[in-house]
Amino acid sequence: MSTLSTATDDAVGERETVADSELSCRDSIDKLDFGTTNSLSKSVALLKQLPDILEHYNSLKPQFDAVNKLIKAMLDLTKCIIEFKELPSQYISTDLPAMSIAMAHIPAAAYWTIRSIVACSSQIASLVGLRAEYIASTTEAWELSSLAHKVSSIHDHLKKQITLCHQHIDEKRQIEAYHNLVHIDVLRKKHVLLLISDLDLSHEEITVLDHMYRESKAGSEHYYEILWLPVVDRSIAWHEGLQQKFEQLQAMMPWYSVHHPSLIEPAVIKYIKEVLHFSKKPILVPLDPQGRVLNQNAFNMLWIWRNLAFPFTSEREEALWNAESWGLELLVDRIDVTVLNWIAEGKYICVYGGEDIEWIRKFTSSAKAVANAAQIALEMVYVGKSNARERLRKIVTTIMEENLSYSLTDPTSIYFFWARLESMLYSKSQHGKSVENDHIMQEVMTLLGFDGSDQGWAIFCKGTFKDVARAKGDRALTSMLEFGNWSGEANQIGFVQGLNNYLQQLHTPHHCNRLILPGTDGGLPGKVICAECGRIMERFFMYRCCVD
Repeated sequence: MSTLSTATDDAVGERETVADSELSCRDSIDKLDFGTTNSLSKSVALLKQLPDILEHYNSLKPQFDAVNKLIKAMLDLTKCIIEFKELPSQYISTDLPAMSIAMAHIPAAAYWTIRSIVACSSQIASLVGLRAEYIASTTEAWELSSLAHKVSSIHDHLKKQITLCHQHIDEKRQIEAYHNLVHIDVLRKKHVLLLISDLDLSHEEITVLDHMYRESKAGSEHYYEILWLPVVDRSIAWHEGLQQKFEQLQAMMPWYSVHHPSLIEPAVIKYIKEVLHFSKKPILVPLDPQGRVLNQNAFNMLWIWRNLAFPFTSEREEALWNAESWGLELLVDRIDVTVLNWIAEGKYICVYGGEDIEWIRKFTSSAKAVANAAQIALEMVYVGKSNARERLRKIVTTIMEENLSYSLTDPTSIYFFWARLESMLYSKSQHGKSVENDHIMQEVMTLLGFDGSDQGWAIFCKGTFKDVARAKGDRALTSMLEFGNWSGEANQIGFVQGLNNYLQQLHTPHHCNRLILPGTDGGLPGKVICAECGRIMERFFMYRCCVD
């Protein structure tokens, strides 16, 4: 910074000289402006022996204006140079491009400032020593205007660089304030997940995260801490209702949280929104023991693979996908032990969903009849529907009371089933996958499309389901009712393959799949391909009332 300091110190002296000249010149000019109309000013001008300036004021006005414009340009440039000197050295270095460019231009700025001072001084001396024979020169005014333009251009260029420097300083301060969050003694030198959300964080999300957090604390291999950062809209006045909501969520969390949302620095909120791209959907930001960000959002990884995804880096996520294949174990994971036992026993399994209880009654009854006729051990599990909590409680109760099939009974388990599918979709999309080049994403899109329809749906498989047959409500039910049409083929090539072939015969070219996902800010490509027909899906804005 020595070069900048020397140039700037010179500029300070220049600024004082320029300031003195400006005061003297402007004092005279101001008096001249009023001298033509104000008797007191005219008397002062006469005492200063400036009668000829008064007499030729109108013809000399371009010179006066040019001097004033040049003095203002010099002062603006000098102040800009001083501003570089006052930049905080802990955030700025000469390696910064904007700073390097500025330092290269400061010598030229000093030169043109000094040259402008000389020109102004000469012009002022000529005006003060004006005699009757003096003839106003447009060339002199043009020279001063040219210098003013040159000095202003240098000032504009340096101003752009100092704006870039201030942006750099703001970013550094944001990061500094952000990292200060984990300088708490209990979090120091530990892996930390920053849970960033608003106050609409669902109880199911907290419950699932709580389970994984407790699992991590049970062993040392995947141990981490969690810190909740509640981000609220500060344009809305804080009131008792928000306070109660905050305290209720805080009471559900066994991990650390800030004492109040207002304690989060504005610089931290700016960093969270602009750098980590948080808007509405909760994110989990993993930090290593040195406080470095490992990934901008580990939510998808944690939901898909639980703590096996530790330490939640993008490299770890890609490695897990490379070792993964589509199957019932990936779909169900450890959500339900009963289903895992069926897989281990090699049973035929039907996973189905929807919210039409009449279709559920007909489908489960006909599927059981088909299993008896085909002499296969078929187990059925109801996995519900996303975003229909109140209706699901009634449906699950009916299924259990009427012994229609096995069901995921816990609302959190049903939530987690669908949340994991959405996480798979987002995770695959972030790694550049699509239904055109990735089988897992194709299957996930199909299931999410089933869930977005108004019908029920079903998937049939055996064991880990290398062979799978799937269909939406009407076709699934029809295939069961018309088992006689494909029973022979089922005996020859296998139940699942025979069913799949018959479903293909029932498939009509005219169909519509609907994919409904929660509001997100990015994460999915602009073009989404239908998993069934391969055509581009149209995008609409979806509105949903929160009342079931």
